Amino acid sequence: MRVRLDYGKTGLDVEIPETNRVVGPLSIREAAPLADPKAALEAALAKPIGTPPLAELAKGKKDACIVICDITRPVPNQLLLPPILRTLEQAGIPRDKITILIATGLHRPNEGDELVELVGAEVAKNYRCVNHHGKVREEHDFIGTTPRGVPAWIDSRYVRADLKITTGLIEPHLMAGYSGGRKLICPGIAGLDTVKVWHGPKFLEDPRADCGILEGNPVHEENTLIAKMAGCDFIVNVAIDGKRQVTWLGAGDMMDAWMEGVKFVEQVVRVGVREPLDIVVTSCAGYPLDTTWYQAVKGLTGALPIVKRGGTIILAASLTEGVGSPEFQEVLRDNPSLDKFIERIQTTDYFVMDQWQVEELAKVRRRCKVKVVTQGLSADVLRKCHVEPAESVEKAIAECLEEYGANARIGVIPKGPYVLPYVEAGVGT
Repeated sequence: MRVRLDYGKTGLDVEIPETNRVVGPLSIREAAPLADPKAALEAALAKPIGTPPLAELAKGKKDACIVICDITRPVPNQLLLPPILRTLEQAGIPRDKITILIATGLHRPNEGDELVELVGAEVAKNYRCVNHHGKVREEHDFIGTTPRGVPAWIDSRYVRADLKITTGLIEPHLMAGYSGGRKLICPGIAGLDTVKVWHGPKFLEDPRADCGILEGNPVHEENTLIAKMAGCDFIVNVAIDGKRQVTWLGAGDMMDAWMEGVKFVEQVVRVGVREPLDIVVTSCAGYPLDTTWYQAVKGLTGALPIVKRGGTIILAASLTEGVGSPEFQEVLRDNPSLDKFIERIQTTDYFVMDQWQVEELAKVRRRCKVKVVTQGLSADVLRKCHVEPAESVEKAIAECLEEYGANARIGVIPKGPYVLPYVEAGVGT
């Protein structure tokens, strides 16, 4: 069976053994793309969920801040931004008083050609587009400490804005249940002092801090609280299909509109299998999500719910930008044992930025083996990333079949973490 995995900008065609033990390809359910996304957006701005129209909210405001996702999220900014910007200007907010703030979280800034790719040439040329710098405390305002002890530092340009707007994409998220909504504020424009506590083991080691879970999820509950503390007047969120066409669009109240989107996405992305699988072949959904090993970990956590304990995940990811941030590389270099790393973060005050992704990787490796197919990193570097290198998906499958036997069950998830797989109720792991 020939399957194309999302890989970089080109995709990767692989051959999967044709046996009755193959499950999939597992894909999101069919959801018709919106016939006219532009019209749907205009309607959402005029008749939002839980708030007055954006034009009404903008009247009398002296300035506005619009928060958008960075390059690692395929949000259709070139669809969303022009009508929002036009609405604000028509309501009386001068163009030079509108700031488009890129929610980098703790990622690198998006500049030059990458900025043009992100927002479009016209917006990049004619509007103030700035990056959030999570490690620069002076660019943040302290807005309080949560009952769970998280100090909330949020980008000053947003906190001090008269009108606060966020845009985003709703999809499964490995820690917070689903992306979008409140996540644009925390961690999107939160400071390092906030993220290092919110992404600490106190929150991430909770079993409910996982894909598709909101109820009782402390990561979701905490960043929702912080977002409410910071304030948000209006959101515009979308859902997309495997071809990145808009399948749902909603606007309005930060929680009400977002929850409508979550309900839609839940119906589309959840895919059940009868029993845990020996081998799961997956991706990290291609560019721009699979450019670093840091981001590619999401492809592993997305597949984790359906792999047997002791099984293997085979991940194909381009990794064209390497391992990730210097801090992420430092954590990997300084912690050759994942078990000792977990003990270290739970029993000492050890902290390095981006360590939370190593913690997520450790969750995967506790349960299963990992083989990675990539042209972006050498075999030696992959081994230092706590995974096994593989020359091809086909060779990795062959190795697994030698280990687990010819009757091993194989699952295939071409679009990686866009799919939320689960083992159907009543079947053990």
